[in-house]
Amino acid sequence: MNGLLQEGLTVQAERRGNATAVVHQGGRLTYAELERRSTQLAHLLRDAGCTRGDRVCLLMPKSLPAIASMLGILKADCAYVPIDPQSPAQRVRKVIDQCEPRVLLGGGAVGSVVDEVTGTGGFQPTIGWMAGEPPDSRRFPIAFTHKDGEPYPDAPRRYENGPDDAAYVMFTSGSTGVPKGVVITHANVGHYLRWAIRYFGLSASDKMSAHPPLHFDLSVMDVFGALTAGAELHLVPHELNLLPNKVAEFIRDAALTHWFSVPSLLNYMAKFDAVKPGDFPTLKRLLWCGEVFPTPALMYWMKRLPHVAFTNLYGPTEATIASSYYTVPACPTDESAAIPIGTACEGEELLVLDESLTRCPAGRIGDLYIKGVGLSPGYWRDPDKTRAVFIPDPGDPSGGRLYKTGDLARVGDDGLVYFHGRSDTQIKSRGYRIELGEIEAALHALPMVQESAIVAVDTGGVEGATICCAYVPSHRGVTPQLVKRALRAAVPPYMVPSLYAAFEALPKNGSGKIDRPQLRERFKARNVSVGGAA
Repeated sequence: MNGLLQEGLTVQAERRGNATAVVHQGGRLTYAELERRSTQLAHLLRDAGCTRGDRVCLLMPKSLPAIASMLGILKADCAYVPIDPQSPAQRVRKVIDQCEPRVLLGGGAVGSVVDEVTGTGGFQPTIGWMAGEPPDSRRFPIAFTHKDGEPYPDAPRRYENGPDDAAYVMFTSGSTGVPKGVVITHANVGHYLRWAIRYFGLSASDKMSAHPPLHFDLSVMDVFGALTAGAELHLVPHELNLLPNKVAEFIRDAALTHWFSVPSLLNYMAKFDAVKPGDFPTLKRLLWCGEVFPTPALMYWMKRLPHVAFTNLYGPTEATIASSYYTVPACPTDESAAIPIGTACEGEELLVLDESLTRCPAGRIGDLYIKGVGLSPGYWRDPDKTRAVFIPDPGDPSGGRLYKTGDLARVGDDGLVYFHGRSDTQIKSRGYRIELGEIEAALHALPMVQESAIVAVDTGGVEGATICCAYVPSHRGVTPQLVKRALRAAVPPYMVPSLYAAFEALPKNGSGKIDRPQLRERFKARNVSVGGAA
């Protein structure tokens, strides 16, 4: 064993090849079938010119062929680069030009995007088609399809890769408009998976959800956690995200034991009362990560599912999936109570430091840094951005590194770490220092709103940033005036938002989280005031 991600699948295929590995919309692959398909693709990719360290872009919806493709890419000694299939061609072009993939694997309804990207010049990868019929195109030739892999042998290859080679490059939004490619190694993921499988007790008896899209790093835990543990992975269809009752039905019908998603969906399900008392009898654990889970919504879930363990995970993409965890011991009794991000996962450490990189005493808010086995080697071909946030650890004479998360945190008297928002969400308005998360927490507690977010817009005036409230009303008759009046009873006057906008649904980014940059632009573009809408 070389400590590579794909080896977990091979072990399970040898032990229990007839067991179901992945399920999606009525289709399924056994461990033996997934092992065979991914191995054949690996041989095909090598014949297409792929060598150790090459990148292979994955541009297809979450599906059985997509999972097989991810594993085939790794088995070819390459790193996979997942791209949102709903991305505009311009962004896809930027990713391709940066990572220069040897091959781009497409599938599904992405032919027009590939066609447009291929016709714009720049780096041109070989195109392979893994799902559905390949599109007709004058701009790009299809070098091979999934059918071309069938004649290849299914005997495992001898891998050239090692644990320190890149497993994937995940491109996240960049402040300059150019996506940043976060490089994550096999060893980074392996360290996390060994801890997670042990801590959560994952086993072959589990049925695990795969809710996040493949271009969001939470998907790595779902896919490789399930396949390494021998569990059954259920891919959650993207179209269910706006149908809370259908998500609940999916959990019941699949008899899931493990659910992992961003809190936005869980909050949405709570607001629509989609969970019955004692619901989901097979569910053993519910995990969330990526953003704050409002305490009122958490209380809703915990009261209805007393048989389920609830765990908050925290961690940026640059530190591999998650770096800390907190399993909530009992249902909170106070809707305003903060849920900690907890303690560091094995092999990692969370540090709350001041401007001089000295540890802050308990109770004092400082900048949150992470160190340990999960840290990415850095950003793809961007040493300047890497040096800016991956800095030498002044307390480690052996040359260790720290990652500056950009988050604010404090260590509580209980020794647990508490998240206090982004350093760029602590604003100055009307002469006061304000943490937008505090206003948002009060907003989440209002029964009159189904979904909500607080953003700040710099108006350039002497009063500083303008606080803006975006919300989805729970019923007709909920006016901005009512929301404002309710917030006045919950927060100091200087924290009450000035601008309000009602939405049918808040915009989401490709990871399923609330798209706050888009909300800010909406408020900037239109002077929404009390009584108005964006």
